[in-house]
Amino acid sequence: MLSKKSQYAFKALTYLSEKYNEGPVLISEISKKKKIPLKFLENILLELKKAGILDSKKGKGGGYFLSQSPEKIKVATVIRLVNGPISMLPCVSLYFYERCKNCNQKHCALHDMMVEVRDATLNIVENRTLRDLMG
Repeated sequence: MLSKKSQYAFKALTYLSEKYNEGPVLISEISKKKKIPLKFLENILLELKKAGILDSKKGKGGGYFLSQSPEKIKVATVIRLVNGPISMLPCVSLYFYERCKNCNQKHCALHDMMVEVRDATLNIVENRTLRDLMG
């Protein structure tokens, strides 16, 4: 399930995608237009900036902006950054693999099914970008 933080990140990124060619956007504008608590948004945007999704400009005319065009930023990348693993079980995660603590089998039936769920989900989110989220 996508966390509230992820949902806010996508709201902010979609807004910045719509403003892509208009220059930096003030965090207060994003907060107000997308109804995201300012302090929460500040943390999200800083995290996205550290990861290279966003950039910022200080001073007059400053704010946040996408570091590349919306069609180059994959939904899967943002989910992994903000929400963590896409898979529903740690033993099927591609980037966050962990052996299940309460399982003593190499592959159980649940594992095998969740691999299919992960692959179907990845097929969608790896092939969608921020451009696709723009209304």
